[in-house]
Amino acid sequence: MKTDAVRGHLDGLLLSVLESGPLHGYAIITAVQERSNGALELRKGTIYPALNRLERLGLLDSDWESTGERRRRRYALTDAGRRALATERTTWREFTAAIGSVLDPAPAPGTAT
Repeated sequence: MKTDAVRGHLDGLLLSVLESGPLHGYAIITAVQERSNGALELRKGTIYPALNRLERLGLLDSDWESTGERRRRRYALTDAGRRALATERTTWREFTAAIGSVLDPAPAPGTAT
């Protein structure tokens, strides 16, 4: 699926994969790819600016984790991030219901299918 397909939904995707606990950037990319069964592939150049923006907005916290000689930035949801994720989910459900009702309308009562 093209990267453009996630435009407008990236924040929700990032917040969602961080709901279960802190992750570093590559693990976030991997989690999105696994959850989407390979349909969504995010690039580093896409997620890091978004993660930094979400942190500036107070939706994420980050810290540095050392693994051997490597240091990686780990991101975690804040309470505000959890509230934002709940809002994203509600908005997504409303959006998909509206689009679904146009693309796949229910038959009018009393009509044959």
